[in-house]
Amino acid sequence: EQLVESGGGLVQPGGSLRLSCAASGFTFGSYTMGWFRQPPGQEREFVAGITWGGVVTDHAESVKGRFIISRDNAKDIVYLQMSSLKPEETAVYFCAAAAYVRGPPPHFTGAYTYWGRGTQVTVSS
Repeated sequence: EQLVESGGGLVQPGGSLRLSCAASGFTFGSYTMGWFRQPPGQEREFVAGITWGGVVTDHAESVKGRFIISRDNAKDIVYLQMSSLKPEETAVYFCAAAAYVRGPPPHFTGAYTYWGRGTQVTVSS
């Protein structure tokens, strides 16, 4: 089972990035997917989640209206489109997969079984 994030990098405040997470080794279409981030010296926090069919999404209050999670079950990829980025959103961004989820995407890390290694996003001028 593997999750590989890509698309991170250096972006100016107010800029945009699209992160991708490619899954392999498990039945991607059966899993709820989530994006989390971990700023330097801080705990990992929920950013966005999407249920297995893509019908239900949830976004942290701090990113609502600026970030959008989506998935392509034909390609086994989940995306995070980020816009109007702020310097305080500098972090390592991780994707994660959760099985047997009933209801909206969980916000706590313990619900997720598989994790990627993360991709660095730096928001700076």
